[in-house]
Amino acid sequence: MSGSVTVHAGGELAFKIAKLVEERGWNQEDFARISNLNRHTIRQILNGGPKRRLRNATVSQCADALGLTVNELRTLPIDRLLPRMHGKPPADEEALKMLFDRAALPELVNWLERNKDRATELRADEITELLEAQNPGGVLEKLGVEPFVEFLERRRALVHKVYQLANSEYVSCLETFVGLLFEKVQSTKR
Repeated sequence: MSGSVTVHAGGELAFKIAKLVEERGWNQEDFARISNLNRHTIRQILNGGPKRRLRNATVSQCADALGLTVNELRTLPIDRLLPRMHGKPPADEEALKMLFDRAALPELVNWLERNKDRATELRADEITELLEAQNPGGVLEKLGVEPFVEFLERRRALVHKVYQLANSEYVSCLETFVGLLFEKVQSTKR
């Protein structure tokens, strides 16, 4: 019986699950509903209650709810898993190198020197968008680097929130709201 094989939930695995649930912004009830596990099980996992043993099926449900494979949940360190809770893939080193190499606009070069940490948070598609915006007469000249990067960061945070709502009982409300807003935007483009 593979369902009866157990994995010790104490220590690192329980810590990872609790930290990832917290990073998602879920409470115990949210996680119980999303993972389809009972509240008692979730409470014991998240509160680090008495050491208990989890069935593989329970670990699998936790991993699925968090958008991870069981292997990722068990083996990857927490610092590699946390960015995924925001829908952000691990930093793309090649895209980041391209950003530093191709930044030509003096304001962008200066911003990169002052904000290396924020630059490493940019996704590959955001880096491409930032580099394209530095063309003569482009958005960076008109708007400025800081406001444009803030826009990218706000959009990323918004997409993360929408993702969380889409995985909740509020998906119907989200769908209705987005549909109405989309119609409004489309009507102004005509």
